[in-house]
Amino acid sequence: MPIKKENILIVDDDYDMLELLQRNLDSHNFHTYKAASVTDAIDILKTSRIHLLITDLQMPGINGMELIKYVEEHFPDIPKLVITGFPSVDGAVNAVKSGALDYLVKPFTRDELTEAVEKSLKHSKVTPEAEKKVSGAGESYAGMTGSSEKFEEMIDLIDRVKNNRATILIQGESGTGKELVARAIHYKGTFAANPFIAVNCGAIPENLLEAELFGHVKGAFTGATETRKGFFQAAAGGTIFLDEIGTAPANVQTSLLRVLQEKEVRMLGAQKAEKIQIRIIAATNSDLFQMAEKGSFRKDLYYRLNVVNINTPPLRERKEDIPLLVKNFIRKYGMEYNRPNLTISEKAIQLLHRHSWPGNIRELENVVQRAIIMSERSIELEHFPDYLKYPAPTPNSDDLHKPLKEIEKEYILKVLASVGNNKTKAAEILQIDRKTLRQKLH
Repeated sequence: MPIKKENILIVDDDYDMLELLQRNLDSHNFHTYKAASVTDAIDILKTSRIHLLITDLQMPGINGMELIKYVEEHFPDIPKLVITGFPSVDGAVNAVKSGALDYLVKPFTRDELTEAVEKSLKHSKVTPEAEKKVSGAGESYAGMTGSSEKFEEMIDLIDRVKNNRATILIQGESGTGKELVARAIHYKGTFAANPFIAVNCGAIPENLLEAELFGHVKGAFTGATETRKGFFQAAAGGTIFLDEIGTAPANVQTSLLRVLQEKEVRMLGAQKAEKIQIRIIAATNSDLFQMAEKGSFRKDLYYRLNVVNINTPPLRERKEDIPLLVKNFIRKYGMEYNRPNLTISEKAIQLLHRHSWPGNIRELENVVQRAIIMSERSIELEHFPDYLKYPAPTPNSDDLHKPLKEIEKEYILKVLASVGNNKTKAAEILQIDRKTLRQKLH
């Protein structure tokens, strides 16, 4: 079921309520933005096309009633739905007088929320954008290839957010193209002429990450012989992409939260912070929600990052895109290896369809690249690694009596063989780091 055209903004200082509302609305295929304060909500309203506002009334600082009044005068065509845990006749009357269409008292049921949302949207005078037809515009979008429903839904989300500075969290398995999505958001949008800075948080030592991100002044720490700006200052006016955000240490999480809340960056050792205009896109293959629940990642930072959530689907859920992806890789590597007229047999495509692709698109690309090197005119079954093919038949179920370590060893060696003994690529496919891979090989 495709994502609906309507964009709904949810405003509540209770993170658990934000999560509950988003999950309920997502189950009906609405696209949601989340804000934990009125200030954040106004930023989203100014830069995004919103078709319905859902807001709590009782919030610290600026309350929801002030937000309703602001939206009524600045965005009069957006319907407003109020939710509150402190019901009163006066509150309901004042909310309706200020422009709210409906009033829900916590706790409410999922059906009551759905009914109120559908009723409110009927009063919307904002015309939703026409749905994007990716397949009609071709099979490629900003370097990404596909025509499946999952792919088109992802591109639709990119088109919705590309022209505003809403903070975005991209989640998905390793190898699904999270950085490609971030680059598409930047280069397809209004800020394409401004910098795009990609930072792999997991690749920078923990003791250096904060200085690399936010910069430092001379003498801030041992070895700081000069003042140097960080990645955030380099990306000012554009987009900073924070990959593997789940690996960020506690001090970096605190500094990043300050950037999101105050829209300012403080260099290490500096007395003053500087205001910054920037879009933050974070990505992870970890479950940040579970990490936040367990306390290994700041819950308030998770909700600040997760204003808009984009999930990159695994290849096993979009197998109809495999022929297009293979065609793209053959074109790319065919030119690189001087095989411009290379083809692939139907049986070879069928074999690729059968595999589950735990390493996703990155694994597929590695397999096709290897096959191109091994082939002459056409890619055939023999050009693929054995682990993709049916295993040799056995008269009994000996594998069921093998120790787990032996089975793991066999699989690791197969993956290594498939990528030409490249330990970095093998670690990515296995979704472990190089250190763990080295330990297992020993």
